[in-house]
Amino acid sequence: MTEAQPTLQAALSQELKQELKLTRRLLERVPTEQFGWQPHPKSMKLGTLASHMANLVGFLQMSLAGPETDLATTKMPESPTTTDEVLRRFDVNGENIHKALEQVDDATFHSSWSLRRGEQVFMTLPRAAVARTLVLNHLIHHRGQLSVYLRLLDIPVPAIYGGSADEAPQR
Repeated sequence: MTEAQPTLQAALSQELKQELKLTRRLLERVPTEQFGWQPHPKSMKLGTLASHMANLVGFLQMSLAGPETDLATTKMPESPTTTDEVLRRFDVNGENIHKALEQVDDATFHSSWSLRRGEQVFMTLPRAAVARTLVLNHLIHHRGQLSVYLRLLDIPVPAIYGGSADEAPQR
C-alpha cells in the first residue's frame, strides 16, 4: 500500500508557512531608522528591500485571483515606511495567501497566469512556477540578501536553516 501524495496546494501551503516564519524573523530585526541605508549605490535601500519582501507574497494571491493581472488597472499598495508597517503588510499578505490556497486545487496550479501592463505582457507562467520562482525562490533570495544587510549593520542574524554566528537553531 502506498501513501497518498499531498496535493500541490497542501505541500506548497506547508512549505510557505515555514518560509514565511523564517522570513518574518529577519524582517523583525530591520530597524526603521536604517530604512535609507544601502551597502552600495547599486543596492536597494534596506527599507525598499524589506518592503519588497513584504509585498512579494502577494504575487501568488494575485495569480490565484484570475488568469492575469494588469498593472495598469491594479492599484499596488504604498510602500511601508516603518518596520511595524512592513510586518503588518507581510502578515496580512501571508494570511491572505493561505486563505487563497485553501480555495484552489492542483489543476489551478497547472493553469497559466499572465502579468501585464496594458498590452505589454511581462510574463506568462503556470501558477506552480509563480509559486516556486516568483514567490518562494525570490523570497528566499532576498532573505539571504537581507541577512547580509543585517550583518553589515551589526544586527544579530537569526538562525534560518541551521545556526547562525549569532544564535542556535530554534526548535
